[in-house]
Amino acid sequence: MTDNNNIAQKCLLISAHYVLRDWLVQRLTAIVMVIYTVILLGCLLTAGSFSYDGWVGLFSYKWFKLVTFVALMSLFLHAWIGVRDIWMDYVKPVGVRLILQVAAILWLLGCGGWAAQILWRV
Repeated sequence: MTDNNNIAQKCLLISAHYVLRDWLVQRLTAIVMVIYTVILLGCLLTAGSFSYDGWVGLFSYKWFKLVTFVALMSLFLHAWIGVRDIWMDYVKPVGVRLILQVAAILWLLGCGGWAAQILWRV
């Protein structure tokens, strides 16, 4: 009997470790996105023109492209944790859950690649 309790306690500790890590990543990525939103709003409010040329001018700075890319990667990681938790909580068949998780990963990686292509094309 004590062996079963020991295994359950170890599983609980391992599970709690992942939950804490995911919780922290969710909060940190949210903070990164809030900081980016403040930077973007500051740039837009101080910009002279709100036109296509204004956007191109804003994204002509390498630092702004990098900050935008970091914010987008934070968004994708934030989305992955949320979607993965939804799949784990509500999709019970393991095969279906695995297919959905792989599809979500591929979609988010594709979005990340597309974002990089768009940002460094301007």
